[in-house]
Amino acid sequence: MSEYAILIYEDPAFYETMPPEGWGAVVEAHNEFTKGVVEHGGSITGGGALKPVTMALTIRGGTVTDGPFVESTESFLGYYTVEARDLDHAIELAKLAPATGGGVELRPLHDPSAGQL
Repeated sequence: MSEYAILIYEDPAFYETMPPEGWGAVVEAHNEFTKGVVEHGGSITGGGALKPVTMALTIRGGTVTDGPFVESTESFLGYYTVEARDLDHAIELAKLAPATGGGVELRPLHDPSAGQL
């Protein structure tokens, strides 16, 4: 099995304008995703949600600035790490990830003991 990161990018405005009862639907979509990964023969090895991009700090060359370093309508809002049989299986799992306000990016994780990238 190989390990992959499913990076969730969405428009933060989607959540800023969501009515309070909408949050329950988001949580349920993520619960369904985690069940779906297992049902499709994968496993979740980690993950997390990020605070809003307005709380981000960028550090370049020792200089700290407020906010993200790029202007974008979509921001990195959360991630899962999953184990999958191969790339095709990882794509199948990534398609299950809830990203109603945007999309996901799939990347294989690098094992540092394997040497250079």
